[in-house]
Order: sequence, then structure tokens, then C-alpha cells
Amino acid sequence: MKKNRQKIVFKCTGDAVARCASVIKSGGVVVFPTDTIYGIGCDPYNDRAVKRIFAIKGRDEKKPLPVLAHSMSDAEKIVSLGKAGRTLAKKYWPGALTIVAPITDSRISRRVTAGSGSLAVRVPANKCVLSLLEQCKYLVGTSANPSGGRPLKSAQEVLESPLHGYDALMDGGLVERGIESTIVDVTGSSPKILREGAIRSSEVLEALGEL
Repeated sequence: MKKNRQKIVFKCTGDAVARCASVIKSGGVVVFPTDTIYGIGCDPYNDRAVKRIFAIKGRDEKKPLPVLAHSMSDAEKIVSLGKAGRTLAKKYWPGALTIVAPITDSRISRRVTAGSGSLAVRVPANKCVLSLLEQCKYLVGTSANPSGGRPLKSAQEVLESPLHGYDALMDGGLVERGIESTIVDVTGSSPKILREGAIRSSEVLEALGEL
């Protein structure tokens, strides 16, 4: 398997988090653990950094990118969750549910939304990335694998993968779940499940049925 030449690897300590936050604020790209899989991200307001994410992953720019937020209140500053979105957020955040909602912050790079009027947001349940988000508030948070490749569950898998071109890697150990988040779209009159992942569709539908 092709080895990644990336050498800047940090353990998830306070100093490392601060350094990685500095990298992101300077327009850099960082790989980090989440509660589902390892992700790769940058400042969603920095168009040049967002463009690098697409290049690193070999991802079609017509496909939007999700954004991670530090808290539900932070998420509501960039999207309009609505009644259904708030119900799901209160039940599953921090956690493995991504909610697609109307975007309200026009400063976010249009590459993130692929020019659409909606944005996928999530508050992850992982101490390492939450510490990073505490300093950055928002991060593009897509899977840290070449487009179409399998999700990666550890820093070692990231290093051994073909993924290259990022600026730093945060090693948070093995992510046991190793399954991508479930995605629900609340932009229409009726919520739609776009992808079943770590949370079963039946659970989400049951939560929505309580509305």
C-alpha cells in the first residue's frame, strides 16, 4: 500500500489542539478523529482551503461538503434547523447525525454548499475534535479518504492510505464505530433520510414521529 509522506502528526493534547487550530486559521487542512470515522477539514469560510479539500480527496466540486459545529447554538448561527431539525439535534447531538438545513450564513464558501441554499451540519461526539472546534467553532468535516474509498478508522490507516497533501494529522487512536453519520434533510416540508449510517433510519423516523 502506498505510504503517505505526511510527517506532521500530533497526539490529541491541549498543545496539539492549539497548534492544529492555528494551522486551520491560517488556511491549512487538518485530518482529525470524529465519533464516526477520521475526517479531513478546514475553515469553511476560506474558499482557497475548501478548494484544497476537493483536490486532496479528488472529489467532484458539484458535491457539497458537511460542516462540523461546536454546539447546537453554533449550528443555528449558520443554518435554520426548523422544528424537525431542532428535535433531531436535541436528541442526537453531539452524535452521529448530520442535518441538511437551509443555510443562513452567506460568508461560508459557496464551494462548501456546491452553490445550493442548504448546508449539512453536525455536532460530533468526540473530545478531540470538539476541543478543536472550541477554538475554531466550525470545520469542514468530510471523510478523510480519497473520494469513493473506504472510511478510515485510525491515524495509522490515514498514514497508510493514498491520501496526501494535508498539513497535519491529529492522532486520536482507533475510532471504534468506523461508520459514517446518518444524514437527514429538513429543507422540505417533510424530512428525508438521505443516507443511513451510524444511526438507524427507524430510530430517526421514530424521533420525527414524536413531532
